[in-house]
Amino acid sequence: MRKPRTLPRLFGSLLLVAAAGVAGIGAGPAPSPATPSVRPLGQIVPAPASARPGGAPYTLTPRTRILVDSGSREARRIGGYLAGLLRPSTGYALPVTDGHGPGGIRLRLRSGERALGDEGYRLESSRGGLTLTARRPAGLFHAVQTLRQLLPASVEKDSRQRGPWQVAGGTVSDTPRYAYRGAMLDVSRHFFTVEQVKRYIDQLALYKINKLHLHLADDQGWRIAVDSWPRLATYGGSTQVGGGRGGYYTKAQYRDIVGYAASRYLEVVPEIDMPGHTNAALASYAQLNCSGVAPPLYTGTDVGFSSLCVPKAVTYDFIDDVVRELAALTPGRYLHIGGDEAHSTSHADYVAFMDKVQPIVAKYGKKVVGWHQLTGATPAEGALAQYWGLDGTSDAEKAQVARAAQNGTGLILSPADRIYLDMKYDKDTPLGLAWAGFVEVRRAYDWDPAAYLPGVPASSVAGVEAPLWSETISTSDHIDFMAFPRVVGVAEIGWAPASAHGWDAYKLRLAAQGPRMAALGIAYYRSPQVPWPAG
Repeated sequence: MRKPRTLPRLFGSLLLVAAAGVAGIGAGPAPSPATPSVRPLGQIVPAPASARPGGAPYTLTPRTRILVDSGSREARRIGGYLAGLLRPSTGYALPVTDGHGPGGIRLRLRSGERALGDEGYRLESSRGGLTLTARRPAGLFHAVQTLRQLLPASVEKDSRQRGPWQVAGGTVSDTPRYAYRGAMLDVSRHFFTVEQVKRYIDQLALYKINKLHLHLADDQGWRIAVDSWPRLATYGGSTQVGGGRGGYYTKAQYRDIVGYAASRYLEVVPEIDMPGHTNAALASYAQLNCSGVAPPLYTGTDVGFSSLCVPKAVTYDFIDDVVRELAALTPGRYLHIGGDEAHSTSHADYVAFMDKVQPIVAKYGKKVVGWHQLTGATPAEGALAQYWGLDGTSDAEKAQVARAAQNGTGLILSPADRIYLDMKYDKDTPLGLAWAGFVEVRRAYDWDPAAYLPGVPASSVAGVEAPLWSETISTSDHIDFMAFPRVVGVAEIGWAPASAHGWDAYKLRLAAQGPRMAALGIAYYRSPQVPWPAG
C-alpha cells in the first residue's frame, strides 16, 4: 500500500505557487459570452447512461415548489436536502409539499421501476415541470446531484446570485456500472476532525461516490475509541506524523460521521490495519507485543516494521473486542482488516493470522475487506480484496490476485499508479509522494477496471476506490488539491458505462466542473491537461 519514504518539506507558499490559477475559496470565473445559459443534458460527471434532449427547458421561479408523494419520508427528506441546496443562491422559498399537481420539481419513489435498480434514476425536464424518479432513495439522491450539475455553477454559492435557473428539456436515464464506488481517507497519519470528514463526504456525494473507507488505525495513530481497550485512543491516538497533536473519534463522533455519510448515501467502511501497521496499538498495550515490551509512539513514515504477536491468545481477544465494538457502531456491510506490508510477519504466521481473524469479522455480521495481500492467504467467502499494485507489479503477484478472483473473491481496484490521490501530479507538486510515479489527471482517468488485471473475470470487479494517504496531507485545502479533480475521474470510471469512456469528451465535461468546484470552495488542481474556463 505504501513504500518507505522521505517526506518533502511543505510550505503554504509552495502550494499557492503550484496552485496558481487554482480555484480558491471564492467565486469561480465568470462565464464567457459564448457559454450557453442552459447546460446540455449529457454534460455532467459522471456521464449518464442515456441523455435524450428535447423540448423547452424547465425554469425555476419564485413560485417553484418541490413536490413529494404523501407519506414518503425518504422523498421528503431528499426534497428538503434539495431545497437547502437551492435556496441560498436562488433566494426562492422552494417549499417542500405533498402533492401531484402540475409544475414544480417532483420527487417520486416507484418500487415498480425495476430497471433503475438500487441507485438508478430518471430525470424528465420540460417547460411544465421537472420530475425525478427512482426505485430506491439512493437513486433519488443521485438524481438530485444530476439536477445540481445541470443548473448553473453559481447555484452552489451560499449567497444570492442572478439567474436564470434553467434545466435543459429532455430525459436522463441513468444507472451505475459498478456498485462499489469508493474513496478512502487516511485519518491515522494525520488526524481529520468530524467537520473535515463531513466536508469531504459532501464533495464526494456530488459525483455519486457511495463508499467512504476510513483508515482508522496505523503505526502513527489509533483514531477510534474502544471501551475495552481505552489506551488505544487516549495514548495511541495522541500523536501523528511529524509529532503534532493527534486525536481520535469518540463513539458518538464516529456515529455522527456514519450517520452523516448515510444521509448522503455513502456507506462507511472502517479499517483497522493488521497484523502490520500496528505500532500505535503495540505502544498502547505491552501485552500485544511478543516481547511484552511496548515500543515508543511513532511519528515517522516508514512501513513494515510492526506486527501483532500472532502466537499470543491475547492478540485475538484484542481483535475480537475491537471488531465487536466497531461492528456495533457501523451499520454498513464491510469491515476492512488491512493486511498489507506485513513485512515483520512470516508468511506462515500471516496465513494463520488471517485464518483466525476473518471468522471474527463474520461473527459480528460483517464481510471482510483486505488489501490484496489477503489473496496470499485464503480469503473468506464473500470477501473483497483491494488491489493497490502498479502497472509494473510482478506477473506472479497479479496471477495470485487473478486466481483468487477466479475462485470467487471480489476485487476493488485501487492501482497506486493510477488512483492513489496522494501521488504527486508532477515533479513540481508541493504535496504528496512519488514512489508510484507521477499521476496526472489523464492517467488517473484513462484505464478500464474490467480489463486492468489479466485473468480476472469482469464479473469479479466490484468497483473502484481512490485512496488518499495522509503522510503529507494535514488540512482540508490539502485534501482538495490532491483529490480534485482526480477523484472526479474515478467517480466516472465507477459509474458511467464503458461505452461513455473517452478522454477527449471527458476533459471537456471536467473543465465545465471547474466553476462549480470553485463555487463550492474546492481548491482544486488546475491540470494543464484540462481546458479549464478562463479566469
